[in-house]
Amino acid sequence: LNGPTYEECKNTAAWLLDQQPFRPLLGIVCGSGLGGLADLLKDQKVMSYSEIPHFPQSTVQGHAGKLVFGSLKGTPCVCMQGRFHLYEGHHIQKITFPMKIFKLMGVETVILTNAAGGLNQEYNVGDIMIIKDHINLPGFAGINPLMGPNDERFGLRFPAMSDAYDRELQQLAEKVAIDLGYKEFIRRGVYCTLTGPSFETIAECRMLSMIGADAVGMSTVHEVIAARHCGMRVFAFSLITNQAVMDYDTDMKATHDEVLQTGKDRAHQLEALVATMVPLIKQSKTH
Repeated sequence: LNGPTYEECKNTAAWLLDQQPFRPLLGIVCGSGLGGLADLLKDQKVMSYSEIPHFPQSTVQGHAGKLVFGSLKGTPCVCMQGRFHLYEGHHIQKITFPMKIFKLMGVETVILTNAAGGLNQEYNVGDIMIIKDHINLPGFAGINPLMGPNDERFGLRFPAMSDAYDRELQQLAEKVAIDLGYKEFIRRGVYCTLTGPSFETIAECRMLSMIGADAVGMSTVHEVIAARHCGMRVFAFSLITNQAVMDYDTDMKATHDEVLQTGKDRAHQLEALVATMVPLIKQSKTH
């Protein structure tokens, strides 16, 4: 259960700060097919995960495996192009390792994006769902990134999760989306994570819908738990890339290609949403 030590995290953060001039205040995590967010950064310094000490490797198509530093509308940022998932065989502490690195580099706010299946019958493929809350289903089975010894230098043993998703940032995103003319496809809902990599069965989708999930995916929640444990503000959204199959009388089924294609189709609107939000996020310290 022991993940990377505080010292290993500190070494990695120090190494990254030495390699490039930025002192990031904002961290961005790109979901499947959404790596284009990193292209918004100016004066980029790009590092491959393979060259970063202690960093895991990303093995999924649509996830590039690069850490990109740069400036977005004047805010120093670090962007993960490619994240880690439990289904790749990574230990859960490895998946959340980047959040600890973000914290130790000085990041205050994290924006996480993902591709998700729509469970809410009112959602359409291509909708952007602002995450207001989550259901950590693997947590019910004993999978939580904070298991094992707690290091108080990161955070409390028992952190609250009732305010995991910053309400001020949710409201800001909604306002920005409406200003950009996205009112038709912006939603606010509950994200449920499963471990994957198999997509959900019809019975599972029906159950998740009954317990209050609006969208389902295979990421994000563990990173959010770790980020909140470290005291960073969190904002997250899902791109609804496929409609979860809820009916036995259909030939529909989910595919990863469909997920990546929807990402491409909606990419520029997502990028505009993030780029417009970033300058409006109040940082506690100005550099």
